[in-house]
Amino acid sequence: MPDLDLSITICSWNTVDDLRLCLQSLESVRDEAAFEVIVIDNNSEDASPDMVESEFPWVRLERLSRNLGFTGGHNYAVNLRKAPDIFYLNSDTIVHPGAILTLVTYAKEHPEVGVIGPKLLNSDGTLQFSCRRFPNPVAAMLRNTIFGRLFPKNRYTREYLMQDLDRGAPSKVDWVSGAALYQTKALFDKIGAFDEEYFMFCEDTDLCFRSWQANYEVHYVPDSVITHACGRSTDKAPNRMIDRHHRSMLLFYRKHMLPKVTPLARPFASVLAYCALSVRSGLYLVNNKVDVVRRWMTRGVHNDR
Repeated sequence: MPDLDLSITICSWNTVDDLRLCLQSLESVRDEAAFEVIVIDNNSEDASPDMVESEFPWVRLERLSRNLGFTGGHNYAVNLRKAPDIFYLNSDTIVHPGAILTLVTYAKEHPEVGVIGPKLLNSDGTLQFSCRRFPNPVAAMLRNTIFGRLFPKNRYTREYLMQDLDRGAPSKVDWVSGAALYQTKALFDKIGAFDEEYFMFCEDTDLCFRSWQANYEVHYVPDSVITHACGRSTDKAPNRMIDRHHRSMLLFYRKHMLPKVTPLARPFASVLAYCALSVRSGLYLVNNKVDVVRRWMTRGVHNDR
């Protein structure tokens, strides 16, 4: 086996159809670079590991007896890898031709970079805002809540999503989505992989924050293109995922933002953050309920016709 450039790790939980499409897309670009693919199955119940084993014998499959979460699953794969660099990839992605080669080449040509994020597209071909600024409280309250519906064009959300960024050229950004995140060996050797305190959500923000702390840059590289269906696993348990997301947001705040607050103000700031994120979680749940009712009413109208 030739020396490998890259280990692609995929953490899967009950996404058999999406995982098949993902692996088919990787199979079609195997000549772009010397890479291996490691699929970690987080105790799925939909026969997805059997599908991988029978249809993609070139993929390394690891069946876990319990769900280690997004971070635990990927970190398990990282410890098995044979290549220096790592590409964390969601099972609900489709890799476009040239995407892998572009990432590998960019990493070799930019040793100052520790994390690289490709351009992510929605399934309909529209752009996902997959590179962002580090979170702030105002943007958090306006993003995906009722307040966000009232003020859809507010500057805080625009700045957080970097909506004014020129996405035609590589750019330095605060953080990139963990749905498709490239980490170099140099950065891994310095800070490790994902922090497993985050079962899932915000682990990508945390990794990129630690990359900047370690003096490695985070770059968005739009010449590498990947389609991301978004939320295929998390949609199976939406309310539980909302709770996990906000727990992870609070962990990120306590780990990276709270130390910047003066010691006397930290207890107050910690309580305030907990209350604010609890309110946001509630607003998020209400927003979901509104969407469910709206879809139900729409179906009822169509059924009456």
